[in-house]
Amino acid sequence: MKVDSAVRAVPLPSGEEIPALGQGTWGWAEVPARREQEIASLRLGLDLGLNLVDTAEMYADGGAEKLVGEGLAGRRQEVFLVTKLLPSNAGRTGTLRACEASLQRLGTDWIDLYLLHWRGRLPLEATLEAFEVLVATGKIRYWGVSNFDTADLSELVLVSGGADVATNQVLYNLTRRGTEYDLLPWARAAGLPIMAYSPIEQGRLLTNPGLAAIARKHGVTPAQVALAWVLREPEIVVIPRAGRPEHVQQNRLALDVRLTEADLAELDRLFPPPTAKVPLEVL
Repeated sequence: MKVDSAVRAVPLPSGEEIPALGQGTWGWAEVPARREQEIASLRLGLDLGLNLVDTAEMYADGGAEKLVGEGLAGRRQEVFLVTKLLPSNAGRTGTLRACEASLQRLGTDWIDLYLLHWRGRLPLEATLEAFEVLVATGKIRYWGVSNFDTADLSELVLVSGGADVATNQVLYNLTRRGTEYDLLPWARAAGLPIMAYSPIEQGRLLTNPGLAAIARKHGVTPAQVALAWVLREPEIVVIPRAGRPEHVQQNRLALDVRLTEADLAELDRLFPPPTAKVPLEVL
């Protein structure tokens, strides 16, 4: 997959580049009446260069993967496709079986990036062994993790094959800045890109008066300011969900928002950065 020249790219540890702004699907396929609108949003995103698509076997009990598979029909080669494995399936045999089920729902022969959704009770060694088999057989191209804190990452890289981790997907937005204290510096030092989910806090950020004031100054929406703030970091990939085509267009335009030093200082005042370790937050 080639990254659209109009969309900033983020390098993976392998050197391959992926779009800094993608499309999330959490909450999709839960309401049948929205299905066509969600598929239209997905395809419009591809047209706009948002060619990284993130989903998970957990979303709508596999329904989101089926919807994504339908939306990508005829366009699979354009897309860097990410999906996630439930920890309850993360044993060696369970991982292989879950991947096959995801491939079938997605209607594809391969997954570009396969993530362990969060740290479970099953040993990391078994999951990584399965990931290695999936890479060797061409079922996945890369693997990574999600919702791993610094201690989890430090343990992961000591496991055989653990240094091959390609990303860590975590909750990061203006109201969830705990990762800035230690996790983001850890990842930066390791050359590990971060994927930020829920960058507008599932819409709760949009009513903040201070954020709205900055948006008015730039002639954009509060959501675009919130996205631009996360996108300011060169090693972060942002995966907002947009269930309607107009929201996809607005998300794409966030790449063009240029926050000033004064804007960033005001956002620090409104949403103070952490001054001590904060346990990794999840939604």
